[in-house]
Amino acid sequence: MSLRLAALVAAVLALASCSQPAPGGGASDLDGAWRLAGGTHGGDPIPMVDAAPITMTIDGTEVGGRAACNIYGGEISIDGQLVSIGAMSMTEMGCDGPVMESEAAYIAALGDVERFERAADVLTLSGELVELTYELVPPMPDADLAGTAWRLDALVEGDAVSSTMGEPAGLELRDDGTLSGHTGCRTFDGRYELTDGEVRVTDLVNDDRACADLARQDEHVLSVIGDGFSYAIDGHRLTLSDGDLGLVYLVAGE
Repeated sequence: MSLRLAALVAAVLALASCSQPAPGGGASDLDGAWRLAGGTHGGDPIPMVDAAPITMTIDGTEVGGRAACNIYGGEISIDGQLVSIGAMSMTEMGCDGPVMESEAAYIAALGDVERFERAADVLTLSGELVELTYELVPPMPDADLAGTAWRLDALVEGDAVSSTMGEPAGLELRDDGTLSGHTGCRTFDGRYELTDGEVRVTDLVNDDRACADLARQDEHVLSVIGDGFSYAIDGHRLTLSDGDLGLVYLVAGE
């Protein structure tokens, strides 16, 4: 993996929802990928939406996940059984009202976390006003690059990670050397060759339509796919890199 791609992957994992570090193998007993099972804040339950799960990944001093709608990330400090979560960055995607209510309640609750307790595959973060219970997400085997339908989840520019807009965007590389995808605005097709972690793309064509408000995302996707890119797969996440620009895909349907 190139140094630039490694940096992009690290940035994504710090602002991610589904990375899969091995439980117990990192710098703390909290390391792992977790999914919120329930919780309360200020005596009120955290509203949960089945179609918009809340996740949290902890890897040493980094914490991140999906807060029902948006991707969040920041730093976590652990001292014995005491824990504090610092200021976090978030993407700015809008979702339906109940999902946004779930997100707002969860983010507010994180700010009052003071300690933790882990019992096997259950993690509890608590404080005077809050109690959040998470269940460990088992590690996923790496998906195959070719033959997998990928859904675009985020755009990377430098160290910034942003959410996608428009129609569902995706990418599929086939075993016969062809590829196709969608930018959220336009479809594209082409051919590719795979060599030592690098994908070289040729004969790339896209449909001729104006993208208006999605022009920046459209250009970002096509710029990364372009002539080719470096890639890394972590479980069911695919990260593509072309210089300072990157794309993050998840296995479609997840």
